[in-house]
Amino acid sequence: MPEFQHGVRQMNHAHNRRAFVARAAALAAAGSGAGLTSEAMAKSMAQESDQPDFSDEATPMNSSVREKVNEATLEEAEKLAGISFTQTERKQMLRTIDEQRSMIQRRIAMGPLPNQLPPAELFRAELPGVALDPATTTGDPWEHLPDPGPCPLESIELAYAPVWKLGQWLKRRELSSVQLTELSLQRLREADPLLNCVVSLTEDRAMKQARQADEQLRAGTWRGPLHGIPWGAKDLIDARDTRTTWGASPYRERVATEDAHVVRALDEAGAVLVAKLAVGALAYGDIWFGGTCKNPFDTNQGSSGSSAGSASATAAGLVPFTLGTETYGSIVSPCDRCGATGLRPTFGRVARNGVMALCWSMDKIGPITRSVLDTALVLKAINGADPADPCSVSEPFHFDSRESARGLRVAFDPSWFDGDDRVLETLRRAKVELVPTEMPKIDTSPLLIPLFAESSACFEELTRSGADDALSWQEDRAWPNTFRQSWFIPAVELVQASRVRRQVMETMESFMNDRFDAIVCPPFTELLLITNATGHPSVVLRRGFTAEGRPESVTLIGRLFDEGTLCRLGRALEDGLDAEARRPEQFS
Repeated sequence: MPEFQHGVRQMNHAHNRRAFVARAAALAAAGSGAGLTSEAMAKSMAQESDQPDFSDEATPMNSSVREKVNEATLEEAEKLAGISFTQTERKQMLRTIDEQRSMIQRRIAMGPLPNQLPPAELFRAELPGVALDPATTTGDPWEHLPDPGPCPLESIELAYAPVWKLGQWLKRRELSSVQLTELSLQRLREADPLLNCVVSLTEDRAMKQARQADEQLRAGTWRGPLHGIPWGAKDLIDARDTRTTWGASPYRERVATEDAHVVRALDEAGAVLVAKLAVGALAYGDIWFGGTCKNPFDTNQGSSGSSAGSASATAAGLVPFTLGTETYGSIVSPCDRCGATGLRPTFGRVARNGVMALCWSMDKIGPITRSVLDTALVLKAINGADPADPCSVSEPFHFDSRESARGLRVAFDPSWFDGDDRVLETLRRAKVELVPTEMPKIDTSPLLIPLFAESSACFEELTRSGADDALSWQEDRAWPNTFRQSWFIPAVELVQASRVRRQVMETMESFMNDRFDAIVCPPFTELLLITNATGHPSVVLRRGFTAEGRPESVTLIGRLFDEGTLCRLGRALEDGLDAEARRPEQFS
């Protein structure tokens, strides 16, 4: 990438402002100011190989670490760290601070670290000594599927058919994988000029997989309800010999050398990868190097959080299902905006190796579909641990599509549904026990600190080199500014935030496991950040439409590793609200 390296050199010379960042980082004199608030991020956050090689030229930042530190330097740094020392204390620190600076400089000299190399300290959603207590403990999601009825002949009906029907029609050989795959590729090409949701098509791979799927079906081999089904991957999920760009200009020519764990799992299930779909640059928002990904129900509007292309393409009937990722809202937000159905699994349930890391202790991978039952089918396929992701765990996923939601206890805050109780009435009709309650009072601000610190560590070289200036989105709340500011988060504050996070985990465990099977709420409450930090699973689905014809959604939050209960409740809501059948007119 000689042109890119030349650009980096130019940026290095042009950005002496970075020198102060390095000096403060070396001192570990960081501050609690971060570029994004909880509210600002909630509607647009979400989601390998090594970083680009910037090591051929020493940057102004690295040389600045050798600059002399004096008492005034420490006094200014105190303002950022929110602490105050006496003059005597500062003079004492000056006698030893170079030892600390040397440690940091030696680490910097080791060179860039691979994006997916996790910290030694691993996050676990399960609290030590606390047994998991799912409300749904039996059932295989791939068994006892409803009767799909006859296979339609019209292409548009096939385009919007749910996975659970398509899989059975394929098994009966009323439909071929080649036929479905060609339809999906055609619709992706036709819709992309309006939606801007495709980074690249994987046509050769897709047609090879589709032909193989049909051959296996003819030979009597059926791999399950995803056999022969086209799907799309958020473009931070690696597929061998295919561009995986992370939505960011510095990585736009990056080609993956291996398949991600989830890609291998879906290959094993017989699914057909047809496209890499738009991701907001480095897993934030809907703006990528190709522009803004659009909402199919209103193409004047962006599709929101970073699983932007996955939600847009699914809602528009371009692919039967997709995979998205979430760190803080990147499945929930675009599904809410586009009217898709998304399942954010418990942290650790789905191995993440081969997927761009943003925040090792919060990143999750989940299905985006057009029905709750479809999310269960996909989750079963990708469920499981991989040694290459040390945070992943092996826990069974139970769900039976015949099991109702009757008797489940669901908490809600009455203020969330003031004047509109369609969701609550639907659950009551399904014989769910609704319990009005006040949610725990939790100050969520410290929960953002690990996200800011980890994401800035993931992309250290972008900041050090100045290549972050090549990212399309440069507003105050965009990643470049946040990554820079996060160098001023003190290490002590990061540890303290982690301890607060443990308190929040204990609070939520006590709140849910002692009293409730799930919580029903709007998509954007403080629970979005809280449960992303604690690792609890969530399902988001349509509840209806605004007067302007835009989708509205509702969220269900469950106990750890109890996605089956969320699917039971989600199906009850889906059936009662009857909002899933409506299609975006422009793509129907």
